[in-house]
Amino acid sequence: MAPTDSLPSSATDPWAPFLGAIVDGLVVAAESRGVSLPPDAVLASLNLDGGPEGEVAFPCHRVGQSAGRKADELASEIALAVPPSDLVRSVSSKGAYVNFRVDPARLTQATLELALTRGNRFGHAEPSGPPVVVEHTSANPTGPFHIGRVRNGIIGDTFARVLRAAGVPVTTQYYVDDMGRQAAMITWIWTKPRDEWPEAIRKTVDGAETPGEKTDLHRGRPYPAVSTYLKENEGAREEVARLVQRIEAGDAPPEHRTLAQAILTGMLQSLARLRISFDEFVWESDLVRDGSVDRVLERLRACPTAVREENGAWAIDASRYGLPKESTHLVFQRADGTSLYITRDVAYHLSKFARFARSIDVLGQDHQLHARCLDALLEELGETQRPMFVIYQDITVPEGGRMSTRGGSAVWLDELLSEAVDRARAEVLKRREDLAEADVDKIAEAVATGAIRFHVVRAAPDKPVVFRWADALSFEGRSGPFLQYSYARASSVLRKGGAEMPPYPFDAGRLTDPEEAALVRILARFPRTVAYVARTGHVHSLAGYAHELADQFNRFYHAVPVLRSGDERASRIALVAAVRQTLGNALDLLGVVPLEAM
Repeated sequence: MAPTDSLPSSATDPWAPFLGAIVDGLVVAAESRGVSLPPDAVLASLNLDGGPEGEVAFPCHRVGQSAGRKADELASEIALAVPPSDLVRSVSSKGAYVNFRVDPARLTQATLELALTRGNRFGHAEPSGPPVVVEHTSANPTGPFHIGRVRNGIIGDTFARVLRAAGVPVTTQYYVDDMGRQAAMITWIWTKPRDEWPEAIRKTVDGAETPGEKTDLHRGRPYPAVSTYLKENEGAREEVARLVQRIEAGDAPPEHRTLAQAILTGMLQSLARLRISFDEFVWESDLVRDGSVDRVLERLRACPTAVREENGAWAIDASRYGLPKESTHLVFQRADGTSLYITRDVAYHLSKFARFARSIDVLGQDHQLHARCLDALLEELGETQRPMFVIYQDITVPEGGRMSTRGGSAVWLDELLSEAVDRARAEVLKRREDLAEADVDKIAEAVATGAIRFHVVRAAPDKPVVFRWADALSFEGRSGPFLQYSYARASSVLRKGGAEMPPYPFDAGRLTDPEEAALVRILARFPRTVAYVARTGHVHSLAGYAHELADQFNRFYHAVPVLRSGDERASRIALVAAVRQTLGNALDLLGVVPLEAM
């Protein structure tokens, strides 16, 4: 567990009173040895990963260095000087670390009380703070999603869910690029009568359409062929270029917005199956129509570093920003007076800054240079606010290679979902032949979508993801189905223990088995895990936490009798209820459907 820099509330976090006592004890002990320790710095350095020496560790490397003391000697002195507390059972040192063992019964009492009384709100903070916008996905409305694009939506949606759980007022936005060349390519082909389509493009559609097919597939079907055709036909390229100019001048064909909206609707239907939705849609063309882009152009032209090209275009001399050589001359207005994508993106971010205190952009690694250029233009405009960029690497399939819609080398998300459901159905039927058809369908859909979401989000964004079915749909190991199965197992225990009902009374003193103690320690970390992910954007840490909780629950389940235990039965059932609640809350933040039975 990574450190936090603010003391949690005991009303939401079971660790709060223990950390307060530990911080106070460390500050007092350090002062007695002539060392000043700011409480915030102490709290930020605490490690709650747990280990054989104790549940909490304080490293003395940095404080020893600043005090001119050997870290291991200082740790030993501080450990001996920490004043006693009824919340801390023992204090010791090992190497450069001061280790704390907390009172296990008190931690168990605080953890189970909060998990069981707060229910769906366990792990959640009270709403507070200024508003935040998370912009994610924002794929061009040119055709169906391929699985390479979906990582953006899964990371962005998970981050937004976690921010809300942390009490942050969040708005999610989808930025619809309906002005660039790619959107114009769709309008160019669909506004022509079918019999005037070039043969190379028409044959990709004729005979391939099916009644009632999704609008993104139907309208986006010719896009790869159009892209190829334009490379080989100068006349067609010129037609598209003129269409781009019309669109940017506010003279788009009436079909242009309708086509983009139709494709976007189909794309959103696919995302909805993955439980991804948006609060707002910002259309790029609206920023031109309302004058926002013109105002940005005017401000950029007035910058001291603005230069007029011989052909009449305008650019910013960005040589001082450490950009690659080819980007030190940032063109922001073409010679014909039209804007560029990055210019319109500046206008979009200014609109976000006007409404939100913090702006978060989820971007693929191929947009890193764009992000740097955007920062440079915002600096030129004298803007003090900057977006937080969450950059992720690509998804590939085992055969390798990066997917491209224009190149036609894409694995469509809808195809992936269909295959995932078929595979999940087969796995469910292996285990549950007794289920009704409707129940099998429901479970298979939940398992399939959960498998995809978890398989994508479990990897750190800066690591590439290779999508493998064996890993994603495994009912064991680090997978979505394993988490769902663990939740279903906890639900089954509670159903069978029917005599014990909410609020699940328990005696913390009876939960002393090592597997129980380990489970409690993981449960107790959930609120701090949510807070950490909200602060850093490391959504994979939440996936790691959920797997750790499910894994330890299964260890407990196999090692300790629950329903057939004696005096411990009621307390162990309460522990299972706390696990089920916490795991369910974590699954919801991950966008994975908790299942009562599998």
